[in-house]
Amino acid sequence: MENSILNLAPSNVWKHFYELTQIPRPSGHSEAITAFIENFGKQLNLETSRDDANNICIRKPATQGRENKPTIILQSHLDMVPQANSNINFDFTKDPVNAYIDGEWVKAKGTTLGADNGIGVATMMSILEAKDLEHGPLEALFTTDEETGMYGAKAIRQGFVNGKIMLNLDSEQDGELYIGCAGGADVTVRFKYEDESFTVKNEIAAKISLTGLKGGHSGVDIHLGRANANKLLFRFLKDVASSLNVRLSSVSGGTLRNAIPRESFAIILVDSKEKYGLLLEMIDKYEKLFNDEFDGIEDRIYIKSEQIDIASEIKLMPTDIQNKLIHAAIASPNGVANMFARFPSIVETSINMAVVQSCEGSTEIRFLARSSSQSKKELICNVAKSVYSLAGADYIQIDNEYPGWDPNPKSAILATMEKIFEEERGFKPKVEVMHAGLECGIILSNVPGLDTVSFGPTIKYPHSPDEKVEIASVQKFWNYLLKILKA
Repeated sequence: MENSILNLAPSNVWKHFYELTQIPRPSGHSEAITAFIENFGKQLNLETSRDDANNICIRKPATQGRENKPTIILQSHLDMVPQANSNINFDFTKDPVNAYIDGEWVKAKGTTLGADNGIGVATMMSILEAKDLEHGPLEALFTTDEETGMYGAKAIRQGFVNGKIMLNLDSEQDGELYIGCAGGADVTVRFKYEDESFTVKNEIAAKISLTGLKGGHSGVDIHLGRANANKLLFRFLKDVASSLNVRLSSVSGGTLRNAIPRESFAIILVDSKEKYGLLLEMIDKYEKLFNDEFDGIEDRIYIKSEQIDIASEIKLMPTDIQNKLIHAAIASPNGVANMFARFPSIVETSINMAVVQSCEGSTEIRFLARSSSQSKKELICNVAKSVYSLAGADYIQIDNEYPGWDPNPKSAILATMEKIFEEERGFKPKVEVMHAGLECGIILSNVPGLDTVSFGPTIKYPHSPDEKVEIASVQKFWNYLLKILKA
């Protein structure tokens, strides 16, 4: 128990965070966690409501003498991003997260930690059960499926929450207050075809694996210039397809729309042992090339080939589809498109080539576009759409759009929070606009008039197995929030 997170302070927050690590809660599987939170509110004898999207609202009355204070909504999302290293046998729908202390940080063994947004959820639970705090009326809003499309936030309606101030606890840098964020949209393209059955004689089938990348959050980390495994794999495939006449059977890379893909794989067919030898030489060449290009950004990029035993037949993409797919993927926009004019250090527009997946008779590519500008969001989506339209994709769709959150520098709650922070810490907090998507803009569009700020402890590398939360920042976050509620 010496290395247990249960020994950390504030003990109440870490106790509840530990409970969350034991409950499977990947996006799209909210049954267990919503039942747990609903039961938690009822056990405290607090007014607890659930809506049709499984959002939970728990109301806590004001402490004595503070009944006339404005009602504050505390808001966090219940789901977590399920990402595990390929060498880890882990089922996010069944297995508990193995959290541990590593120096000044809490991490998970081989998987995402779920501090995004579990620390916010645990903090809200701690406030709800505490009997020694000073605060006005509170509404704790727990939303569902934020990571896959903010579906819970989209379902929030007036009356489910009644507060006029909302504190979103889903930001990830101590000392920063967020007053705006980007909106987003999904772009999905698909090539449909008839698989070609090929009888294997002297040919060699192989699995190409491109692994070792850091990945990360496609909003928070997109400005870091990290490699996108899908883009790198298609660069490699373009060369070997044209120079060695390699045929492509399937390709798969990335698992989540809002995570920079860390790994990408392809099943290929090489028509002779001699060419397979040349393929291995090209693997060495590209592995060195990619590591040189991303030196100082990625730790180590690996490319390897494993021969596959094929009894007789292998399914191949038609050559024309293979060529269209590879050329379109090479031309696909990816990464930062432009920076925010009013906040020059913040990305305004980006797009992430997130997921590539072949199945019987089709290959699908999914992008997540983000921008603080509606017109620039539409532009980057249309750039991707145009590339695949020219390539002859059978299906191109832009959907799941959600609004950004327009900054309000004159926010009254922001002024209060800045004042408290400076009194507490001796310096001013940074006031920022986040490129990642927060639920604030969506909730504001459904419940107009909320005065909103987002903040949180320091969490690094969310949406990847390297995710970690700084222990000291959780205590600072807790202390700061209590002073805000008291004020």
